[in-house]
Amino acid sequence: MSSVSRLHPSATLSLASGAVQKRLASSAARVKKEGDISSVFVSLSNGPVAELPPRFGTVKRKLIQGNEEKLQSSWRRLLAALKEETDLIKRHGSAIIPSIRYSDLYKNDLEFQAELKRRGVAVIRGVVPPDEARSYKDEVEQYVKANPSTKAFPPHDPQVFELYWSPSQVKARSHPNMLSTQRLLMKTWHTKDPDALISTRHPVTYADRLRIRQPGDAGFALGPHVDGGSVERWEETGYGVSGVYDKIWKGEWDKYDPWESSCRLAAQTDLYNGAGACSMFRMFQGWLSMSWTGPGEGTLLVNPMVRLTTAYMLLRPFFTAISPPETDAFGNYTQAYLDEKNWKFEPDITATLQGATPGHSQELNNSLHPHLELAKSMVHIPKIEPGDYVAWHCDAIHAVDSVHHGKFDSSVLYIPVCPLTEANAEYLALQRDAFLQGTPGPDFPGGIGESHHVGRPGVNSVHKLVGEAGMRAMGLTKWVENEQQLLEGETRMLRTANNILESGSST
Repeated sequence: MSSVSRLHPSATLSLASGAVQKRLASSAARVKKEGDISSVFVSLSNGPVAELPPRFGTVKRKLIQGNEEKLQSSWRRLLAALKEETDLIKRHGSAIIPSIRYSDLYKNDLEFQAELKRRGVAVIRGVVPPDEARSYKDEVEQYVKANPSTKAFPPHDPQVFELYWSPSQVKARSHPNMLSTQRLLMKTWHTKDPDALISTRHPVTYADRLRIRQPGDAGFALGPHVDGGSVERWEETGYGVSGVYDKIWKGEWDKYDPWESSCRLAAQTDLYNGAGACSMFRMFQGWLSMSWTGPGEGTLLVNPMVRLTTAYMLLRPFFTAISPPETDAFGNYTQAYLDEKNWKFEPDITATLQGATPGHSQELNNSLHPHLELAKSMVHIPKIEPGDYVAWHCDAIHAVDSVHHGKFDSSVLYIPVCPLTEANAEYLALQRDAFLQGTPGPDFPGGIGESHHVGRPGVNSVHKLVGEAGMRAMGLTKWVENEQQLLEGETRMLRTANNILESGSST
């Protein structure tokens, strides 16, 4: 059956088969080899950490040319700010993470909004009713049981499943409460260009994996990391295309705004076709809980100082310690080692970018990033119930418990927050074609995926599951271009998205 014939009759998109085939051919050219989540991280795949080629030394020199003195001054300010914030985080622990009921999101809670912008992470409670959220897990387990060929990591003791199109995932991504939560979270962002081709009023779905982590698991020990590429953050052809981090390179990290969206629209986050690199602009990463989970029970840890950690991660490669590392009786680095006087600007700029490997996510650890004091600054998400949603800024450092010490499963559906942009619409068109075929989206390891899975929803059943709003978010139905009270850029974005989804072109 062709892709076109499987579209729901109510869908207003008339997909030309030629355009679909063109996109499929383009997608096939960039299909990634079959794999699992371990392909994304050097630490999980046990792969070698290769030295970067010398050209990255040139990349670094060019970034800061003419701003060397300002950069050194900003480094000293940054280390002082990091210490102050880390001490605050240590005192408050998980309580430092802002939390709000879904029903209160509409009340324009200024304190919550301010803390979300400061911390870069939040918990929204009760987005989906608990019984409904728990039923998602039961449905997933039935789906896996009916399809024993489902791939997962680790293969011998599955915790993270290579599933993207199960009924539970399709329903949860387009749940009315989920879509409204995403719209409200995206209000945290702003654009300095009112004509920018972006709409935060029209969230789009990004088909990611799911996790059902069992008690005692130590295999899915994912350490501190940042998604959205790694070396791309320093490259002129990556995030440098639109100057996302220019303030930091100029020695003005305190003026850097992590919530300005227009500068990110042209950024290239995946220059190396990485196994799990994200080519969609995700304002927030996030997951919906399907379980009751507390700190230490196989759950998420975050670093709640997104502006400071971003600046440090980017500036760290330009500085080196004078004296070798020293630790105290508890294994923590001494203040003498961390002191600004023990760190100097690289006399001869090297190609080193600590924790960055092309084609993989950015990883961080105590050895490479000592001033982050990760043992103190990484905090657990508070206790979570089924139906709670956790969201964190796309540049936020996050990790998972190295060991699941709880008594019950720690289960989540990964659901990020994505605005409608030109690049996101282009990805959505490819992802929609992957949905029609039952294969992973273009960002993920390839293979036949769920193409032969029993119980995988098709277009007709999706329309019944998620309705018109959900169909639009999946790219299966046209956006309404004549909505009231839209900015000019938003109206143009809707028109552009419809052109892309129908013909494969923005024109």
